[in-house]
Amino acid sequence: MTDPEIFQGNIEQQIGYTQVPTGIIGPLLIRGTIAQGNFYVPLATTEGALVASYNRGAKATALCGGIVSVCLTEGLQRAPLFKFKTLQEVGKFMQWILEQSEEFKKIVSKNSNHAELNDIRINMEGNHVVLIFEFQTGEAAGQNMATICTDAICQYIVSNTPIQPQHWFIESNYAGDKKATAVSFSSVRGKKVTAEATITRQVVKEVLGTTPEKIAQYWQSSSVTAVQSGSIGIQGHFANGLTALFLATGQDVACVSEAYVGITRMEVDDESNLYVSVTLPSLVVGTIGGGTRLPTQNECLKLLGCEGEGSARKLAEICGATILAGELSIAAAIQRKYVRVSLCSTE
Repeated sequence: MTDPEIFQGNIEQQIGYTQVPTGIIGPLLIRGTIAQGNFYVPLATTEGALVASYNRGAKATALCGGIVSVCLTEGLQRAPLFKFKTLQEVGKFMQWILEQSEEFKKIVSKNSNHAELNDIRINMEGNHVVLIFEFQTGEAAGQNMATICTDAICQYIVSNTPIQPQHWFIESNYAGDKKATAVSFSSVRGKKVTAEATITRQVVKEVLGTTPEKIAQYWQSSSVTAVQSGSIGIQGHFANGLTALFLATGQDVACVSEAYVGITRMEVDDESNLYVSVTLPSLVVGTIGGGTRLPTQNECLKLLGCEGEGSARKLAEICGATILAGELSIAAAIQRKYVRVSLCSTE
């Protein structure tokens, strides 16, 4: 039995453990900026056939040279809100804020050895002002780090601003924490990753049991209906792979609610092969802190080689490649009208 002491800081009023089986897919061949080579990716899930499906996608992409997966940019936001009496007060406050950027950076460096303040943006609505602070957080997912640094900045603001707010809150609900938002979709929250692969006609036929044209036609049709549903982004089942990988590697699983937002694209190229790409603009992942220090989760991170400098970006690129494999597999399965169900299904 695991010593309960190791869970201090991760759980309160503990009564036991919830067991989730972990499977593995691979080799998943990745050609990224940091994630390079064959990877065996752990997925923790109770959904039968999920691992098999992702494994099929991994096999198809590996036979065709692998998946290019690139972490494009990163930035984690915290967005405090300040309320004033009038627009005139708002204007004076905003002018003062714009003059404080260097001081804010100094405050961040005093309160964290890892966080860096990348950017400050302002969103104004009536007599409300939202300040969007964007941080780089090193190898940590960074939500707590961003909150601590933002609180220190806010304490400086209320102590020094020439215009006192009526009240303020450390988070306005604008940052997109644990929710799908158009703001994160159009920019970045956490890490933004894009990945691509080209699957030859032969592999599509022999491994996926269909043709590039049929998969592309399905994806075109499903994209139109996704727009009709009001979906933020267009994709098949990002949440399946992300949840399983997040559980296995000790990520904040609730962040799947924002990380699943993204785009999948499938089309037939000039050589009649299948081109597939995925883009995930809101991957909040890390390799230190939180659940990553727990024994099983830490072993899974080591299995992926996600340790040390650059490991969070590496994990993000692995996420992108894994998601692409899953999108490819489910598109082929739905197009063929063949979806495996769990053997434990009661239906």
